[in-house]
Amino acid sequence: MADSKPLPSHDGDRVAMEALLRDVFGIVVDEAIRKGTSASEKVCEWKEPEELKQLLDLELQSQGESQEQILERCRAVIRYSVKTGHPRFFNQLFSGLDPHALAGRIITESLNTSQYTYEIAPVFVLMEEEVLKKLRSLVGWSSGDGVFCPGGSISNMYAINLARYQRYPDCKQRGLRALPPLALFTSQECHYSINKGAAFLGLGTDSVRVVKADERGKMIPEDLERQINLAEAEGAVPFLVNATSGTTVLGAFDPLEAIADVCQRHGLWLHVDNLLKRCHGSQASYLFQQDKFYDVTLDTGDKVVQCGRRVDCLKLWLMWKAQGGQGLEQRINQAFALARYLVEEIKKREGFELVMEVAPVLKERMVKEGSMMIGYQPHGTRGNFFRMVVANPTLSCADIDFLLNELERLGQDL
Repeated sequence: MADSKPLPSHDGDRVAMEALLRDVFGIVVDEAIRKGTSASEKVCEWKEPEELKQLLDLELQSQGESQEQILERCRAVIRYSVKTGHPRFFNQLFSGLDPHALAGRIITESLNTSQYTYEIAPVFVLMEEEVLKKLRSLVGWSSGDGVFCPGGSISNMYAINLARYQRYPDCKQRGLRALPPLALFTSQECHYSINKGAAFLGLGTDSVRVVKADERGKMIPEDLERQINLAEAEGAVPFLVNATSGTTVLGAFDPLEAIADVCQRHGLWLHVDNLLKRCHGSQASYLFQQDKFYDVTLDTGDKVVQCGRRVDCLKLWLMWKAQGGQGLEQRINQAFALARYLVEEIKKREGFELVMEVAPVLKERMVKEGSMMIGYQPHGTRGNFFRMVVANPTLSCADIDFLLNELERLGQDL
């Protein structure tokens, strides 16, 4: 090995490291931001899997590559990725690009810390506490606790686990043997993670009792009460009602006050949590020492099951600081206005009520052309239809008009 050549590396070479990062940031600004948010560019440059593998040269080698090759790798990654900041990306709820949120992510990734103790993340522990306090105040709560979660699925699993712990705290130590057959209740429009969570936590999907929804997708409180009584008659113990504020398909909001009344009558937990640390805590001695020199309640890692947790609060905090509450309110109002505009424009056009299975075909055509991207799904007795996500803050009426015109163009032969 004495005569082997040294591998290319920037370890310890500050000048080379900084030069690489400047070049990468330049590529990001040009390709992901400038082009990626331009309506004149494609939402994605679609390639079939085998072709894309060849274009990306994904195989990992024993020898390192030059900086020029690495920069080209970065360009290729962006080139063949979906541009979710594109004004014609309507596929998921995270569409759009906020520069302040991106700046926050760059900072947190550069600092490369975890959210679990004040010791290693003092700024972000206090920041998360303040953001959560502000969010609680928006729904009228003067106290409470919480953490940022990586997504809705994990949040719902936390809710199930907390409700179970609140009713049967012994289950933390004794497990499922401490439990009778349990029943949780959720609407037929609920997020699929409720079933996943019940399975993951050992309750089984049979413990999930599905409550009927009305024609708008809202849970029917009378059917909830009927299902609770039925579960009790069958020998199960009701312990949780999972309500939904904004269902994934119809965007329905369950009648929370009426549901809360049902929960109060039956002594049931309604998807609200403040038992995080007692339920999930394990007091790991190498992280959560109780004799630290600062207030150890600021060590939030024992509230979560994952311990190591990426910093998410800076994105929202920085965006909120820049936009202000009024600016964020205007964004929401604009999204509602565009949604109403879309509805009115659809009413004016013939052929926009589903009469045959065209959504998958149109989806394939739009993705391969790269002109836009919209998700679709069936619902009840309805066949596949497009689910429009109006969330991108840069959207305009012109983008909505393009959407409708493009659907007509792509489907004119169907």
